[in-house]
Amino acid sequence: MAFLQERFLLLCLAIFSSLLLSVSSRGAVYRPPTVERLTDRFPRIPFTKGMSTLFGASNIHMKSNGSYADIILDKTSGSGLISKNRYYHGFFSAAIKLPAGFTSGVVLAFYMSNADAFPHNHDEIDFELLGYAKRRQWVLQTNMYGNGSVHTGREEKVYLWFDPTQDFHQYTILWNNHHIVFLVDNIPIREVLHNQAVSSVYPSKPMSLYTTIWDASEWATSGGKYPVNYKYAPFVASLRELKVQGRCLIQKTSSPTGAGCLKNATVSSQDPVNGQEYAKLSKQQMDGLNWVRRKHMYYSYCKDTARYKVMPAECNAY
Repeated sequence: MAFLQERFLLLCLAIFSSLLLSVSSRGAVYRPPTVERLTDRFPRIPFTKGMSTLFGASNIHMKSNGSYADIILDKTSGSGLISKNRYYHGFFSAAIKLPAGFTSGVVLAFYMSNADAFPHNHDEIDFELLGYAKRRQWVLQTNMYGNGSVHTGREEKVYLWFDPTQDFHQYTILWNNHHIVFLVDNIPIREVLHNQAVSSVYPSKPMSLYTTIWDASEWATSGGKYPVNYKYAPFVASLRELKVQGRCLIQKTSSPTGAGCLKNATVSSQDPVNGQEYAKLSKQQMDGLNWVRRKHMYYSYCKDTARYKVMPAECNAY
């Protein structure tokens, strides 16, 4: 009997050691690749200069003269910021640290939209970070709408390769006439090429930049199975390193042009990242994009045959 117990303990130890080695080697495989730091090319601007309160003013806390901002969700309200300008194209980035703990049903969004001006055929480019239940991790969803409604989105979901609650990480949207690129810590996680297949739904109208935190209990976690539990509130998302650069829609009022907006723009003007330097991904960036899609992506609308009997035209490129 003692011999069998000893053998059993040795077997358990071997399995445990194997698991440790597997985790160790997986960590090496999943180390992110080196890429160009696009965010280093653009200046930071204070949130107080680039953005205004959208809703939940009492749950927005500015710090260090507007260099930092906390946006908060609690029982009374969520909160959000909106850019002071509308942009035709450009470079939009912020470093974000997400709330820790049980965050099921909580959504932090960093996105561009013109739904207020075009409610029936709006454009939108989204980062949505979806909170999690116990033993789960935050999910990053990207989405795009062009001349459409909420029923015509193009969602993709990835698992992050880091804990977004422990430190600040950069979330970036590059949008120009050539492509839309979503980047996390400067690593491209998704590229939408502006080609003939997608041209009818490619965002083309000027958009505002938003960042919001809100209660999405109805859909965010397992289809609404796990709603927000306010026992764990307040849910605080911290923001810094706001970077906004693009051509803007000039308002008819006499109010001054806000930070991140190039002056003397007209309706046909494009942003400074619309040149050949930003027209295509470099080899390093393509390697990073392929790494994310191989190792971390777990949902793409282009693979959802249950949802689409006939795939959207742009999916033929995948």
